[in-house]
Amino acid sequence: MRRRILLSTLLVVAITALALGGPLVVATWQLVEDFTRAELTQRLEQLTESLEDSDGRVPDPASIELAIPANSRLVIDRVDQPPQVFGVSEVPDPVVESLPFGPGGTITLAQPRSVMRGQQSQVVAVVALLVIISVTSGAIVATLTARRLAEPLRDVAARAARLGAGDFRRAPGRHNIAELDRVSEVLDSSATALAQLMQRERVLVGDVSHQLRSRITALQLRLDELSTHPDEDARREALAALEQTERLSQVLDELLEAARAARAAGAEPTDVREAMEEVAAEWRGGFASAGRSLRVRVPEGMLARVTAARVREAVGALVENALRHGDGPVTITARPGENALLLEVSDTGPGVPEDLVPHVFERGVSAQSSTGLGLALARALVEADGGRLELSRARPPTFRLYLPAARADDVVGPAHQASGPR
Repeated sequence: MRRRILLSTLLVVAITALALGGPLVVATWQLVEDFTRAELTQRLEQLTESLEDSDGRVPDPASIELAIPANSRLVIDRVDQPPQVFGVSEVPDPVVESLPFGPGGTITLAQPRSVMRGQQSQVVAVVALLVIISVTSGAIVATLTARRLAEPLRDVAARAARLGAGDFRRAPGRHNIAELDRVSEVLDSSATALAQLMQRERVLVGDVSHQLRSRITALQLRLDELSTHPDEDARREALAALEQTERLSQVLDELLEAARAARAAGAEPTDVREAMEEVAAEWRGGFASAGRSLRVRVPEGMLARVTAARVREAVGALVENALRHGDGPVTITARPGENALLLEVSDTGPGVPEDLVPHVFERGVSAQSSTGLGLALARALVEADGGRLELSRARPPTFRLYLPAARADDVVGPAHQASGPR
């Protein structure tokens, strides 16, 4: 992540420097040449005024030598007079400017091109220095930004990994970055929800196990007493019943162990985008009548191990809730998460009142005159497939579903079987 941010920022800075620096070099190069020629023309204009004021007399060579640049050559051509040459006898690779004067006269000034090239090189060096400074500044800013984002992202990733490993402790530390702090808060709320869910499951399993085992133990004690009865038939029946109670205890252990996986027994790999498009097609008419819109933003190829009918019903209940109690457009989005797919249903309405947030999924709880069964039903449907539904944000409201991601053998296995011999 850090390297990606650094490289992307440097790439943008380099492209910007080339896009602006290249034309700037060409423009300044040409500008120096224009300034040089304009300076030569200005000198010629001054000399022309002197020649016109002299009324045809021969100008003072010393004053002309002072008026022309060093290592330059000035040629004055008059009608019916030989050319007058001042300065050096020859100028290699010259920059030449001419100007007419008087009746048919011409004055020409030639300056070595090397002088202009030196000035152009200096200007190009200044532009290159500015480009280097810009790239260096961009590199420094990119490094600081990458470091500023990479470390908090590592912390959030480590927090998510601990959460997946069963560590549900809250992380009070924040990074003063709104988006990452929001992620940390969601992780904390997810940890709390997971802890509560697992606690409820443990309590339920413990209560069921305790009650049944207590009854079975009491039954076994009575059968033990009967197994010592002097009547041979009674004793034989008691031993047989005692054996059955021991088998019943074993079956109870197996059932309790399998109960956790039995909820998602009918789940199979389901294309989340296809399922959400079906939900949207069902509800778009109602939204159009209300002057609102329903959007689906789910990437292609996202597979969840769920029962398609259940997840459609659950999301449909959330969409209906948003239509009845929300406002603005409703958006269904999905993205991959840690060992799960995150499916969100959100709108821009006023959201859930603060006093109802802890009870929003309880049956009969509603902010208006509805039955209060939709959200409770949606949570039950999601949990039936081993997922989880929670209110991730109260205002504006966002409901988040954590759906089990399809395993590799779920996807590869059926395709391999389909391609085999028949």
